[in-house]
Amino acid sequence: MINKELDQIPFNKLKQNKMKQFLLWLLAIILMFASVIYQRATGPTQPFTGKLSLDETKYKYKLLRTHETTEGAKIELPDIGVSDFSASLHYKRYQTTDSLTVVPFILEDERFKAQLPVQPSAGKMEYFIEGSMAGKAFRIPELQEDTIVLRYKDPVPGSILWPHVFLMFFAVLFGMRAGLSALFDPENMRRWAVVSLVGMTIGGMMLGPLVQKYAFGEYWTGFPFGGDFTDNKMLIMWLAWVITLVLIGLKPKKNEKTSRIIVLFAAVVMTAVYLIPHSMGGSTLDYEKIDQGVDPSQAIKTGAE
Repeated sequence: MINKELDQIPFNKLKQNKMKQFLLWLLAIILMFASVIYQRATGPTQPFTGKLSLDETKYKYKLLRTHETTEGAKIELPDIGVSDFSASLHYKRYQTTDSLTVVPFILEDERFKAQLPVQPSAGKMEYFIEGSMAGKAFRIPELQEDTIVLRYKDPVPGSILWPHVFLMFFAVLFGMRAGLSALFDPENMRRWAVVSLVGMTIGGMMLGPLVQKYAFGEYWTGFPFGGDFTDNKMLIMWLAWVITLVLIGLKPKKNEKTSRIIVLFAAVVMTAVYLIPHSMGGSTLDYEKIDQGVDPSQAIKTGAE
């Protein structure tokens, strides 16, 4: 009887360990998706969303804030089904003293559409919409809000963009897992820290500059060459894990307390940096230089919105 109970001890420990590993991975996945969703939702390139209300019905709209340079961005409003609906798009080049251009929305394929002029890569247009429906005037955004800003970018090949996006998710997931390991599973924290660093190196430090080059014409616009938040965020996260692995090494130590604190700190830094909205402080076309005859590829600045 005693022997049978003793035989059950390793099995129970194995079962508990598998459950712990499952819970840690589940928590890491939840944290990764939460940070990614927050970053995307708060970024300056996410569509400007809202609703037009008529009587008790609400009509959703989604207005572009990023577009490729292949054509002018089409701004769309829903067809709310009333005959006296009208709207006009008011726009000008971003951060200029240009006069506003006004174009009417036209019903096309069951949507009201108006088009912004195409701009060179990193060029930005600011716009707002005014209109009326059922005798009631509306403005998007509302009067007390800023205008909507749309930035153009050159197309990025999917063969580069999607591996970059996947590897960045991958790196953040394993970085989160390394931080959780530092708290609850220290024997595996080095493994996940190494995997996270490899993902960041390939996805962020190698493919990231290629994405930037295709989209805006420069491989790197972060420190020390510019103030692009996205590039600087990547650099900070990457350095955090490089320094961490240099300090803790690849082999366990007799006293792991300091190593655990260092890994946890790197995970916290990564999370804090990743929560900064994507594309903030990114490439912006300097229209003052454009008006002076400077080639658009030489008139891009960073670090300003």
